[in-house]
Amino acid sequence: METQKASVKKIALNYGLLLALLSIVLSVFAYVTDNYIDRPWWLSVISMLVMIAIIVYGLKAFKNENGGFLSVAEAIKVGLAISLISGIIVAVYNYIFVTVIEPEYVTQMLQFTEETIIADNPEMTESQINMAMDMTEKFMSPMMMTAFAIIGSLFFGFIISLISGLILKQKRPEHL
Repeated sequence: METQKASVKKIALNYGLLLALLSIVLSVFAYVTDNYIDRPWWLSVISMLVMIAIIVYGLKAFKNENGGFLSVAEAIKVGLAISLISGIIVAVYNYIFVTVIEPEYVTQMLQFTEETIIADNPEMTESQINMAMDMTEKFMSPMMMTAFAIIGSLFFGFIISLISGLILKQKRPEHL
């Protein structure tokens, strides 16, 4: 049982760092190509595929180190650990990005959001638009964005881990 705990930590750290690194590379790519405000759908798809691949490979590595056995509970534990490590690192990067690298990011996002609301809902009154923007602004603070990054990482990590665990599970044979 002791080696299993060490294995979870090692797998989670290695694959969590890898997932964080690749996620940050994709974010830098979006920034460099000026796609960080209106992020294209294909970049989001690539990000999700990277997350799926890293978690699945992490689960396979855990299964290999665990004698070829993997329960759904172990898959969820390992996948959430990978997601948590990655989520924290990416959240720290995002916080640094919006406060140091691109301090105008929140202002630009709010402006983009307002333009999108007006374009998509021309019938909205100015007070309705202001109300929507006030609510949006509350969720766009660096701390809220950091919290949502970690929560989002854990949510998707849970879903990916659950599905992968159901596919990859291999029970230990019962001892008679």
